Amino acid sequence: QFPSDPRLTPVLALATLIAAFGSSFQYGYNVAAVNSPAELMKAFYNETHYSRFSEYISEFSLTLLWSISVSMFPFGGFVGSLMVGPLVNRLGRKGTLLFNNIFSIVPAILMGTSKTARSYEMIILSRLLVGICAGLSSNVVPMYLGELSPKNLRGALGVVPQLFITVGILVAQIVGLRSLLATEEGWPILLGLTAIPAALQLLLLPFFPESPRYLLIQKKDAAAAKNALKRLRGWDDVDAEMEEIQLEDEAEKAAGIISVLTMFRMRSLRWQVISIIILMGGQQLSGVNAIYYYADQIYLSAGVKDQDVQYVTVGTGAVNVLMTICAVFVVEYLGRRALLLLGFSVCFIACCVLTVALALQDRVSWMPYISIVCVISYVIGHALGPSPIPALLITEVFLQSSRSAAYMVGGTVHWLSNFAVGLVFPFIQVGLGAYSFIIFAVICLLTTIYIFLIVPETKGKTFVEINHIFTKMNKVSDVHPAKDELKDIPLSAVEL
Repeated sequence: QFPSDPRLTPVLALATLIAAFGSSFQYGYNVAAVNSPAELMKAFYNETHYSRFSEYISEFSLTLLWSISVSMFPFGGFVGSLMVGPLVNRLGRKGTLLFNNIFSIVPAILMGTSKTARSYEMIILSRLLVGICAGLSSNVVPMYLGELSPKNLRGALGVVPQLFITVGILVAQIVGLRSLLATEEGWPILLGLTAIPAALQLLLLPFFPESPRYLLIQKKDAAAAKNALKRLRGWDDVDAEMEEIQLEDEAEKAAGIISVLTMFRMRSLRWQVISIIILMGGQQLSGVNAIYYYADQIYLSAGVKDQDVQYVTVGTGAVNVLMTICAVFVVEYLGRRALLLLGFSVCFIACCVLTVALALQDRVSWMPYISIVCVISYVIGHALGPSPIPALLITEVFLQSSRSAAYMVGGTVHWLSNFAVGLVFPFIQVGLGAYSFIIFAVICLLTTIYIFLIVPETKGKTFVEINHIFTKMNKVSDVHPAKDELKDIPLSAVEL
């Protein structure tokens, strides 16, 4: 007997949790971990400099050193995204996640000992390394889980990495309370804790199966793929699913592994590539980092006491986690497209109202409360669609041969936008003040319009069916569009 819908088996559930906790959690944790001890760490930079050169750092140089420490993380993420393709094709999805723990354990040790060693260079180097770790995991975890899960669970499991990112942020905010680890002695421990999930993943993930798609299509090992599927599905009759993967393999035979450059030239992938660039850019440039950055000032102006702001921030982090849990359950019910449209529209409205509220907050006494409502609505909107869905869509709208290249493009856009916002936003904020959110509102609006006009619904469809929708949109022949196109592209370009 073949159950109509594969269920969530213990093996699949545990593989999801271990991959997401070991990798995605760290991404979230390292994003937020440096926020609370920032002043303590700057003081450490200053003292270290003094102990070497018996003079303190100038205000400008200190700000610059700190900006570098913070933005080394998205820069590392960018480097990590470029490593995705070669690694997942050589080591496999699971292999890459295991290898990736080097970029977490080494910097955790460096950050944990940086104070004793009196070296802020160790912190800057570590931020680059944990960035590489996050860049790899933010691409490889959704790919691994998307390839492990049956189509009826693909959306729900595809949102789990984003859920663990938000949990990581929340844990960092809680551990970073001034009463806990955001202290003179505590901050190196706060930064070093990131080694724990990595060590757990190193111990446990080897016992779980590699992606069956990778085993069959890239390793050409049908027996191993079948075994992996049996373990993941919890029954022996996996022939139907093996056939579906083989269908995908047939459609891909000629394509081999498509490089990033080839992918940009292929008409059969045109709308997929444009959509991923716009969604990933929209996700980062819609101002989510700026909202978090601004949140503290908004709470202060609403009359929250200075020492209480940290607790409100934790509250915002908790809302983020709760809404992402909602997304896990709703994504198979409402669909991807609906959540993206809803999320970006909420963010657009929140940005518009926030701009007005910030502009009027000195004149109208109750305006700051409106600002707080806007911040929380924005967080809810972003957690429902813009945060979790784009990475899930990359798995869904690309077939095996182009998936790793697609993640490299999506990841690069994600991290470069993140890096740009981190670098440019402080200047925009000085220049435009409250009106800086108008820029984000416009980006949210444009992204919403694009999704409404172009992005199709993908829930409950096989990868091949999704491919057919795009084949029509790209106006190419339906049989093997990739084959005909690759004939015209010189071979050297395919292997790049």
